[in-house]
Amino acid sequence: MFRLKLRKILPYVNRHIFINRNDDYGLDEIETQVTRYKSEGLDSLCRNTKFTRQELQVMYRGFKQECPSGIVNEETFKEIYAQFFPQGDTGTYAHYVFKMFDLQHSGTICFEDFVRSLSILARGSLSEKLRWTFTLYDINGDGVISKDEMCSIVSSVYSIMGKYANPAVDSCAIRDHVDRIFKAMDANNDGVISVDEFMDSCLKNEAVVHGVMALDTSFCV
Repeated sequence: MFRLKLRKILPYVNRHIFINRNDDYGLDEIETQVTRYKSEGLDSLCRNTKFTRQELQVMYRGFKQECPSGIVNEETFKEIYAQFFPQGDTGTYAHYVFKMFDLQHSGTICFEDFVRSLSILARGSLSEKLRWTFTLYDINGDGVISKDEMCSIVSSVYSIMGKYANPAVDSCAIRDHVDRIFKAMDANNDGVISVDEFMDSCLKNEAVVHGVMALDTSFCV
């Protein structure tokens, strides 16, 4: 379910953040422009992401056009998400995804946060993408996924689907769904899913592997 949501968001990024290759923009702009966040510098982003200098140059201009202040707060992030799923309630799921992009835990997403996260989702290896997804489900960050945490994420996904959820689901149906997932993933039956259990189970599922790797994309620059 997670991968389906990203498939709708990534084309938006491609269209609005990665702008036309004919637009001329100085590479030094990333180094020198005063913004409301402290820039790591272009060289650092090249080293720590899977984007080229030219791609980062284009992304930066697009990011500034969409976010003139240089940062995105959670409310704005939720508004963007809501545009793609008007039939449901995206607030809770968008909150969880926002936390994943807010790498500095500042309550805002700056350009560096955005690029680092997008690098994993768009260009990361299968292992990197699965670990990113595991961390999304591990809401309290204790290194394992509990049933309550998985119920929270699954419930938020069904909320996004809204009236298009077929069949309609309630809390009992969600709990049954999570129980089935745990039966498949919780290899040692300790009541939680470790990162190793999560990775092993996903890697054995061809549908999961195909769906995650389908997030790979090339952006026009």
